[in-house]
Amino acid sequence: MRSKFWVGVLGLEMLLLPATLVGKESVPRKVRLGDMTTVEGVRNNLLIGYGLIVGLNGTGDRQQTVFSVQTLANLLQKMGVQFTASAVVVKNVAAVFVTATLPPFARPGTPIDITVSSIGDAKSLEGGMLLFTTLHGPDGQIWATAQGPLTNGGYTAGGRGNSVQVNHPTTARIPAGGIVERDAAMDLSHLTQLYLLLRDPDFLTATEAAATIEHELGKGSARAVDSRRIEIRVPTQGSEVVSGLLARVEDLTVAVHPRAKVVVNERTGTIVMGQEVSLGACSILHGTLSVMITTEFQVSQPAPYSQGQTQVVPQTAVHAAESPARRIELREGATVDDLINGLQAIGATPRDIVAILEAIRAAGALQAELELL
Repeated sequence: MRSKFWVGVLGLEMLLLPATLVGKESVPRKVRLGDMTTVEGVRNNLLIGYGLIVGLNGTGDRQQTVFSVQTLANLLQKMGVQFTASAVVVKNVAAVFVTATLPPFARPGTPIDITVSSIGDAKSLEGGMLLFTTLHGPDGQIWATAQGPLTNGGYTAGGRGNSVQVNHPTTARIPAGGIVERDAAMDLSHLTQLYLLLRDPDFLTATEAAATIEHELGKGSARAVDSRRIEIRVPTQGSEVVSGLLARVEDLTVAVHPRAKVVVNERTGTIVMGQEVSLGACSILHGTLSVMITTEFQVSQPAPYSQGQTQVVPQTAVHAAESPARRIELREGATVDDLINGLQAIGATPRDIVAILEAIRAAGALQAELELL
């Protein structure tokens, strides 16, 4: 059985229904351990560097961005070209930060994707090329190098108040533009214990995962340390043994018990609620009050031959309108369907539902975790 979710985005409501429903009881989903866990210690690492983009068509950094010109001067001085940076105006170069992600078990020569982002006042990086740049890790060491032409999904055109911009032209990518220079592989041969980390911590899921692993590998081979960590004992040492063990473990399927959770994004009016969300008995009264204040400026003209002066007098009018309260009554154990059907019946928008859900939680009638983004 597939889980059921109700999604509302800026007035667009969409109800995703399962193919079959067995009463109102939620059936756990079977998920591969490799899809719901990560191996402790096997992780990505972030890299960063400072580079220079060249070949721009007059859309690079302007004169006030001095560090791009200084970088160009330093680079040319290394090549034997001597000049004063303050006397040069170059609009075809742009200073950028270069970022990348170093994957686990990366070896020297492994290609990685690169992202460049302008740090000056360049208008666009379209058509540019990144010069040779070193990428450093958190330890300050050089882990990769990058160079190559940019792939930009945006552009800007026009000027003097008439311009067109598509997407974000000051950020671009270089697919496989970086090369790993140092060995980032982790030695697995000496490990006697492995730890799996659940992406979504849950004591029941961790316990059932440990029991499934123990059934596959033998008694005493796995245990749940806490709601996120699962310990696995390696029977013998050797990288081949550990790799084969992880391959067997990651292919096992475990029942996942999703938490009752409601996710609300107040900025966009997006609401996502799972089928496991249940409501207590409550009565909801919802109405709207709108107040409109308008100001009109009128000219007060004095009588003829009088000593008065012409004045501009503001005329302010206040109009208040309140719609009658609309009522929804929910019984004990009501589901998401009951709430959504009732809210749609009274014409509530997703932004109204945000306020209603917060009020239901404050009243203690929402048996779920409410997360506000």
